[in-house]
Amino acid sequence: MMITQDNKLKKLIIIGDRVLIKPSKPNEQTSSGLYLPPGVQEKEKVQQGYIIKTGPGYAIPLPVENEPWKTEEEQVKYIPLQAREGDLALFLLNGATELQYEGEKYFIVPQHAILMLEREEDL
Repeated sequence: MMITQDNKLKKLIIIGDRVLIKPSKPNEQTSSGLYLPPGVQEKEKVQQGYIIKTGPGYAIPLPVENEPWKTEEEQVKYIPLQAREGDLALFLLNGATELQYEGEKYFIVPQHAILMLEREEDL
């Protein structure tokens, strides 16, 4: 398979309760009017960006059962994340890990470091 600009992020798999966020520009205002002034970003170490990919969520431990008639392997079940691809996330930088991928800057952020989500959908 050929990796292109359109599908280069498809091969990334986000683990657990983490999300991949592409930061938006510091003085960028969203269509709904959300705006983070530079002073907040410097003092509070808060950043905003769009969620590109999400992990499967929080793994639910399987119950311990000793039932010899069960032969099939049970799949791990997950509690899904609140965050969805396309959401604008406001998150704490101290919980995030910054990385460069294909020349672009991203953050891997655990869901507990996300303060707020803005979702573009009909209310």
